[in-house]
Amino acid sequence: MRQVLYALVPAVAAHVWYFGPGILFQLLLAVGFAVGLEAAMLKLRDRPLGPFLSDYSAVVTGVLFALCMPPLAPWWIAAVGMVFAIVVAKHLYGGLGYNLFNPAMVGFAAVIIAFPLELSQWLLPRQLSPGIPGFLETAQAIFTGALPDSTRLDAVTGATPLDELRTGVTENLAISEIRDAPIFGDFGGLGWEWIANFYALGGFYLLWRRVISWHVPVAVIATTIVVSTPLWLLGPDTHPSPLQHIFSGALVLGAFFIATDPVSGCSTMRGKLVFGAGVAILTLVIRRWGGYPDGVAFAILLMNMAAPLTDRLTRPRTYGHRRAGR
Repeated sequence: MRQVLYALVPAVAAHVWYFGPGILFQLLLAVGFAVGLEAAMLKLRDRPLGPFLSDYSAVVTGVLFALCMPPLAPWWIAAVGMVFAIVVAKHLYGGLGYNLFNPAMVGFAAVIIAFPLELSQWLLPRQLSPGIPGFLETAQAIFTGALPDSTRLDAVTGATPLDELRTGVTENLAISEIRDAPIFGDFGGLGWEWIANFYALGGFYLLWRRVISWHVPVAVIATTIVVSTPLWLLGPDTHPSPLQHIFSGALVLGAFFIATDPVSGCSTMRGKLVFGAGVAILTLVIRRWGGYPDGVAFAILLMNMAAPLTDRLTRPRTYGHRRAGR
């Protein structure tokens, strides 16, 4: 768990650079609520606090949840999200090792469904913003719901690149016209593509340390490329390019840090490949036809449901036994 936290540091630093210190507040809030609720549930279940709090699983859940939050999201969003993540998705299923669903994604899904307005107010990247809120302004916005009079909220917030794409497609605009907006960078969203690069850098670190295996990340990214490339070549004005899909939203974060969860994912090698491919396909489907601009969280939760059956169908042959039907 600590290695996962170390691997996320570069992306957090990039997030602060492009969007200000709001992510630091979200991290502190989510981790604080996660650890507090973890301790409360362990106490209610008459479990020892030390071994379970020191495994950092609650901290990782809070961090992954916070990385999906807008920098100026109200403080109570983190509280509600962690109730669903720690209490509902984790402890009501029996605690660490027994949860069917990824806790951080359950928390995110709960708040984005319940509070879509609060989760739509993303800051513009530093290059486009008339002023990134500082620490005091950020704290005031998170804890009181308003920025100082000197900083207008509607002047520093805007749609994410995926929101912009979705809105433009519904208005029958060509992808080339949509990408003329300054919010887009070379491949994905301005700023977002660099954050995705740092997520990938952290993911390679986890691969090097053998914290995760290559199967899920490769399956997610390769399937995204394989499925989206023909659509893009056939209709470049209606389908985003593969690089646009990869470097926008939470795809890289999901591929390396969330879909690789050993508890809620698959355990067999072939199962991990199927799991990653399913996450990629469902993400593309939700982005194109679903009700939300980015479908990574919902794709992972749907594949969590399919993980037990996937493992059962992809079990390796026991050494010394013939394959079924032979």
